[in-house]
Amino acid sequence: MTLSSESLAARAPEVARHADASIDATLARLAEYLRFPAISCDPAHAGDVKRLAERVRDDLAALGFSASRLLELDGALPCVAAERIVSADRPTVLVYGHLDLQPVKGEDWSSPPHEMVRRGERLYARGSADDMGGWVSHLAALESWLAVAGDLPCNVRLLIEGEEEIGSPNLERFMDAYPEAFESDVMVLTDCENPSPEIPGLTVSLRGLVEIELTCESLGSDVHSGLWGNLVPDPAIAMMQLVSRLVDEDGRLALGRQEVPAAWREAAWDVPLGPEVVRRGARLLEGVAPLPDRGRPPAEWVWRQPALTVLSTTLPGPGSEKNAVRRRASCVLSMRVAPGQHHDELLALVERALHTDPPGGVKVTVTRRGTPGLSWLYTPKGEAFVAADRAYQRAWGRPLLSIGVGGTIPFVALFGRRYGDRPLILNGVMDPETGAHGPNESMHVGVFEKAIRANVHLYAELSQVPGLVQRGT
Repeated sequence: MTLSSESLAARAPEVARHADASIDATLARLAEYLRFPAISCDPAHAGDVKRLAERVRDDLAALGFSASRLLELDGALPCVAAERIVSADRPTVLVYGHLDLQPVKGEDWSSPPHEMVRRGERLYARGSADDMGGWVSHLAALESWLAVAGDLPCNVRLLIEGEEEIGSPNLERFMDAYPEAFESDVMVLTDCENPSPEIPGLTVSLRGLVEIELTCESLGSDVHSGLWGNLVPDPAIAMMQLVSRLVDEDGRLALGRQEVPAAWREAAWDVPLGPEVVRRGARLLEGVAPLPDRGRPPAEWVWRQPALTVLSTTLPGPGSEKNAVRRRASCVLSMRVAPGQHHDELLALVERALHTDPPGGVKVTVTRRGTPGLSWLYTPKGEAFVAADRAYQRAWGRPLLSIGVGGTIPFVALFGRRYGDRPLILNGVMDPETGAHGPNESMHVGVFEKAIRANVHLYAELSQVPGLVQRGT
């Protein structure tokens, strides 16, 4: 006999205790997954991505999920899809995560990057928090529900992508080809972070990303610097002068800054992003200080304002020195686009600044590169978010704090565009010391444990939200 969702939901505390008691087995499974060097940007590791996807598919099938399968398309790395449909009259929750990893070549790791190592309260391995720990925290919660209650309080679909770390180039193709794998009433996207190990975060904004190449030219060929220096404009110096036009005295992008609500700014001062957090999380060298706040909270600078980074230059490197004024110089600039800001708006301001009265009249060319990543700004409304707050209150001792992420996550903007008519709950297991995409990436054990408990309660709470069921299963 199928138990009612109310009866099942009432067992959430018992399920959470089971999950706590099973943490060693959960960590062992996580360690096994992390051993796969599933680096999606390297074609040499495409087989590792697929082998990990096959392992996850088989584990989900063994756990009792039906239709556990690989979704495959020509020219794409696979996704894993699975589902457990309890009843058509209960809400369906889609859990999204990704199993692919960033590369590790050339990075200075303190331990083997594909072997999970515990030091203190942190687990070190590539992908530990981004994003293996994120979706494995759901797998652990689901496993405990089935072990204790024999079923789930709501329907659950899992979609684990294999290309997130290369910008999810084929995810929309998967959405078009396999719409049934995404059908749901609420979506939980696991690839986000928390403002601290003590405060759970609900991501509601992301910055976009756009790149340009700036080229400066003044000569038909390189010329002798002793004969012509001080007489002709140096493209390298002109390029640096032009870049400096874009930033303020602190090195922050001075163009395209956004107004934020006064109440939001006031609340953002409470986000724990003080100097010591920045110093540890960003690995600042001794004697180097975080940038001054200039009257804006640090959270605003990193979440809600545009930013500029120099990605590369053609300035001569060591071993290529010569006493010459080079004929041309170029650099690639990356700009983070503020949430709600369109990249074309920011680019127009930057291009105008670079083309206006260039130093020495050098020829300036600005070329847009690649496909921009869209920014995202979201207002969480409705009973699903009230239910999520209750779940996190039980697991963390406090409700979710609405936060932003300074980075760009293309799949989020895609989900927002395709499925913005339903609740999107963005959470995860990262924190300011995670160091995602860099050496010694890590996950806080306490965050992982609380995330599992929160997921246990989240399924129970969502199952009880009236009117959440809008779509068939």
